[in-house]
Amino acid sequence: MPSYRHHYHAGNHADILKHLCLYQVLQYYLQKPKPFVYIDTHAGIGQYDLTAPPATLNQEYQSGIARLSALNNHPDPIFNAFHTHITQHYRQNLYQGSSSLAAHLLRKIDQLRLFERHPQDFQHLKHNITQQRPKTKALIQCQDGLEGLIASLPPHSRRAVCLIDPSYEVKQDYHSVIDTLTQALKRFSQGCYLLWYPHISQPHAQNLPTQLKRFSHHNHLHASLNITKPHTQGLYGSSMFILNPPYTLPPFLENLLPQLSQTLAQDSHANYQLTYHID
Repeated sequence: MPSYRHHYHAGNHADILKHLCLYQVLQYYLQKPKPFVYIDTHAGIGQYDLTAPPATLNQEYQSGIARLSALNNHPDPIFNAFHTHITQHYRQNLYQGSSSLAAHLLRKIDQLRLFERHPQDFQHLKHNITQQRPKTKALIQCQDGLEGLIASLPPHSRRAVCLIDPSYEVKQDYHSVIDTLTQALKRFSQGCYLLWYPHISQPHAQNLPTQLKRFSHHNHLHASLNITKPHTQGLYGSSMFILNPPYTLPPFLENLLPQLSQTLAQDSHANYQLTYHID
């Protein structure tokens, strides 16, 4: 399974799906003048150097941002804005992770709450966010992000976008994210919760979609992207499960997932799925 330190996987195909969804959600929340809080349970270091040894070890960014950067203009303006943002950093051999992407977008009235439990990555995160957006309201803590998320709810602004994307290095992570979503909804049912999870062959990973069905009575969206056929080793795809998604997200993904699947495909078995329920 992937290393807890995300630098080894920055900019891969899973990051593209995750950050594309996050970008659109944040753009929706930015349309209203009322402030909101962005909570990131596993913030990493924010910005990743793709020429550094961790990133060059397996060069996973070649299956993601490197392919996406070659796309021409798309009719959707939000996708074009996302594409411009991440590719301009890619030209500098950098990839913007979720926390850095949010810091770039949020206004002065909004707040970042970032959690990263790895001590060294936590120090890098503080430095990168402070350098990038020194005036942003940011609370950056070195602690378990799932616990930090629950303690942060409900937010004073009554508006929140919460990204949950642990490494899933241990089986317990699969149970923990279900428990976290359950607790979060009890504390703040209006929040927008984005859960990322990997597609790997282990039974506990393949059982997660079944467990997520317990939330099917809530407004939700489930987007999956496989870039190759399932195999016994490593990541062959990923999913985003989003509770209380913006109504603009389903048509956005319906428009983009076909091209994204084609662009990131590594063989003829690449595919995508999109299901949702929004009242």
